[in-house]
Amino acid sequence: MGNFFKTKIGHIVKDVVFILLGILSAGFGLKGFLLPNSFIDGGAMGISLLISEVSGFYLSILIVAVNLPFLILGYSQIGKSFALKSVAAIIGLAVVVQFVPYPLITSDKLLIAVFGGFFLGAGIGMAIRGGSVIDGTEVLAIQLSKKTGLTIGDIIFILNVIIFSFGAYILSIEVALYAMLTYLSASRTVNFVVEGVEEYLGVTIISDHSETIRLMITEKLGRGVTIYSGKGGYGKKGDQLKRIDILYTVITRLEIAKLKTEVEHIDPDAFLIMKSIKDAKGGMIKKRPLEE
Repeated sequence: MGNFFKTKIGHIVKDVVFILLGILSAGFGLKGFLLPNSFIDGGAMGISLLISEVSGFYLSILIVAVNLPFLILGYSQIGKSFALKSVAAIIGLAVVVQFVPYPLITSDKLLIAVFGGFFLGAGIGMAIRGGSVIDGTEVLAIQLSKKTGLTIGDIIFILNVIIFSFGAYILSIEVALYAMLTYLSASRTVNFVVEGVEEYLGVTIISDHSETIRLMITEKLGRGVTIYSGKGGYGKKGDQLKRIDILYTVITRLEIAKLKTEVEHIDPDAFLIMKSIKDAKGGMIKKRPLEE
């Protein structure tokens, strides 16, 4: 029971730290780059920035008001814990935007778009790592994807095209173009923060030398391997299909070149299938120390 509470508290502290860092980073992107130069972004933040720019209304209040419908949806679709964390994160961001005096970093439009998007994206990504959101359009995208068959990425893209179109009409085409650059910078940063530099790949290997390849993966790469029992499917009706061991391992993208080289050295005719993995936990994901 003691270990359970210790683990629970550890998770809560980690989530709080991620959310706080996310709020501070997003606030820096907004007040140090975007807001003083009348730039906008995509998503709920873009809607808030656009309304604030047109009406002169307080951005801090708009951030909460625009995100509120998405958070209500998140409460019913994702859960109470997610919704409460997100409410706290968005209110925290509103407070930071209203009261924290970030310095103006630059007035160069390209630097504003790239680095404003970077810090905003880092903030959104860290908030997601903490189990919350500070931009509620992703909740809407998840819900619409279930009903329309479109991917979450497609829906977010469509929503942002609408926002940028209003930006071009209300402000200027130049502002909308820079907003697209800001959005691209932010979205790539979110992916980097959420998925990390060590993006995982699932690799399936089919070879007549499966045992030698298995030993290479475990001993040279220090990775775990799962073995599936299979049959070669190429053959005529009535032929005896050859049994074969199929290897499956999970490695980082940085290790793929070494794996390919080693496999090709063992069996130039080996068949490799590689697929990106969004997240992985447990097992042999953490590389074990190699024996000298």
